[in-house]
Amino acid sequence: MEEKDINIEEEENLQEQQDVETETTETEAVDVEAEVEKDPLEQAQDEIAELKDKYLRSVAEFDNYRKRTLKERAELILNGGEKVLTAILPVLDDMERAIENGAKTDDPQVLREGMEIIYHKLTKVMESQGVSTIETADADFDTDLHEAVAMVPGMGDDKKGKVIDCLQKGYKLNDKVIRHAKVAVGQ
Repeated sequence: MEEKDINIEEEENLQEQQDVETETTETEAVDVEAEVEKDPLEQAQDEIAELKDKYLRSVAEFDNYRKRTLKERAELILNGGEKVLTAILPVLDDMERAIENGAKTDDPQVLREGMEIIYHKLTKVMESQGVSTIETADADFDTDLHEAVAMVPGMGDDKKGKVIDCLQKGYKLNDKVIRHAKVAVGQ
């Protein structure tokens, strides 16, 4: 009798599995029919939701890009002078040594030579950073490069509108004037 009970149980299990498979295929068929039979309003709403998601992702991506570039720009501003300052530090060291050694000597010629060496070293550093002096010797007065601090009358027609004397040098940084040369101009 046990065999009959086992066979009956197997038949019941087999029947249950067939019922579950039938329900699954019916559900899948209903889902397929539902997708096919979606009305245009639902399709449009699905498309709107998808486009809205893409839009939100694009906005978030752009916002992240904007924040990152602002952070990078702030770092550049804070640390932008690092290269120049690092280049000037050896000149500062030379000045300190000159001051220490200046107390040890009474010869003004030695001090003068030391100062000239440091000056030339500083000008080389400045040139390596893109800084150049504005030439004023026998130049025509140019308001883009020069600042007239004095007008010198009676210099003759050949000196009219020309730079007579430079009172303070002017400098350019990569062809941009960072300080105008202060000059006396002939009238």
